[in-house]
Amino acid sequence: MTTIEAPEKVTTNHPKTKRLSPLLYVVPAAILILALTYTLPPFRNYQLATVGAYLCVTAGLTILTGLNGQLSLGHGALMATGAYTLALMQNRFNVLALGILAAVLVTTVAGGVIGLAAARLRGPYLAGLTLAVAVVVPSIASTFDETFNSDQGLTVALEPPPDAVTVEQWQAWVCWAGALVTVLVLAYLARGRFGRDMKAVRDDETAAKLAGIGVARTQVLAFVVSAACAGLAGALFAVLAQSVSPGAFPLTLSLFLVMAVVIGGLGRLSGALIGAVLLVALPEIAHSIAEDAGSQRLEGNLALTFFGVVLVAVMLAAPGGLASLRWKRNKQKGRT
Repeated sequence: MTTIEAPEKVTTNHPKTKRLSPLLYVVPAAILILALTYTLPPFRNYQLATVGAYLCVTAGLTILTGLNGQLSLGHGALMATGAYTLALMQNRFNVLALGILAAVLVTTVAGGVIGLAAARLRGPYLAGLTLAVAVVVPSIASTFDETFNSDQGLTVALEPPPDAVTVEQWQAWVCWAGALVTVLVLAYLARGRFGRDMKAVRDDETAAKLAGIGVARTQVLAFVVSAACAGLAGALFAVLAQSVSPGAFPLTLSLFLVMAVVIGGLGRLSGALIGAVLLVALPEIAHSIAEDAGSQRLEGNLALTFFGVVLVAVMLAAPGGLASLRWKRNKQKGRT
């Protein structure tokens, strides 16, 4: 009598990939940021705060473009909307939490209006619409001088921090609190049903429709979420500068944001962090070079040149952005 042996269990060297809770990244990051604010000098704390403010908008933009496939060249204008809302609220009520909440809500509504139009457009038409927004919003601030004080802008009334805390430390805490909350919310959204819907719409709208996904609804919601992040970033920049003016949100800012998230890695929040660091580091390098050369006019052109050169180099070496290098390295380790 013959017996049939069960086939041997095939073992592989691929480790099981478990998706860790975003809290396991956010909580240590919060502890690290808090520790850094007590060791860094004031200017470095200011730069750290600026990275946190940029992370809010780059995280929202990388979700919009990377996961949903919508290209926006107008996020600088959405940041301006949030910044002016905060300034108006602070000068009237001087309650920072209320001002930030109002900035997020107003920008969310603006994002919904733009998103409704963006859901009907594709490719260069969508880019053209958002580019027009980037041009119009600063012009509105310059035109209605009674409300927005024209090109001189508005000052932001803020209560001084406690005596034991420097202004730069307090700014870093506020900006990174907003950044970490933003990253946490976006991480949970990206790994949930909404994230799957965005990816499906990005990959194939027809297949997404056949699967029962509301394409237009998903695109509008993605734009709304991204706009809310931009509004928060704008409010935080108003806190950092303690003033708001049209010149603080030029068209080049929107271009820098797009290049930063592409260099960092679209669709990855780690790529958004890399992009936020680059948005602070590259202009600082350009400023140092222009200062040594004694030409302020050279500074803006150098920053744009640096971003262009880095973008070309990264796209040649890592088309998925700098964040994809770590993913590829982990994948190669799993095969060994």
